[in-house]
Amino acid sequence: MALVHQSKFVEAAATLKAGLGIWEAGGGRVTSPYYKYSLAEAMAHLGDLDGAIGLIDEVIVAQMTRPRWEERSHYAEILRLKGWMLGLKGDLAAAEQSYLASLDWARQQQAKSWELRTSTSLARLWQDQGKRDQAHELLSPVYNWFTEGFDTKDLKEAKALLDELHS
Repeated sequence: MALVHQSKFVEAAATLKAGLGIWEAGGGRVTSPYYKYSLAEAMAHLGDLDGAIGLIDEVIVAQMTRPRWEERSHYAEILRLKGWMLGLKGDLAAAEQSYLASLDWARQQQAKSWELRTSTSLARLWQDQGKRDQAHELLSPVYNWFTEGFDTKDLKEAKALLDELHS
């Protein structure tokens, strides 16, 4: 997963595929969604959007919404990534739906970091669609909730977008 964050997507995909194979062959299931959405993110960066979205959908069905399993700790982020991937494919309506579902989950879980990431992603989509006021109204209160950590990537990106929306 560190390789994904370093933009080393070929290495990340190979390492994650191998690791997941070993993990699941040994009966591992817990935390698989985290590893799989990291793999899907690497795949999307490599241009395999259909494969990445398919993997995200597999994770949602197999572990997020399966009765009596429901491993949802990363559900908001998985839905956000799906929205990003759908946006890359040009399906902006589906991207927006996925972002809105992600926001709902982040708010239910009171996960402000996930809410910030998704609000930034959705605000960027709305900015591109000319909905600048709506984008600002969404992102500003989430950003203003934070009182520290302003040197983190997520807060820097949110601040930069808010500055763009003001200009």
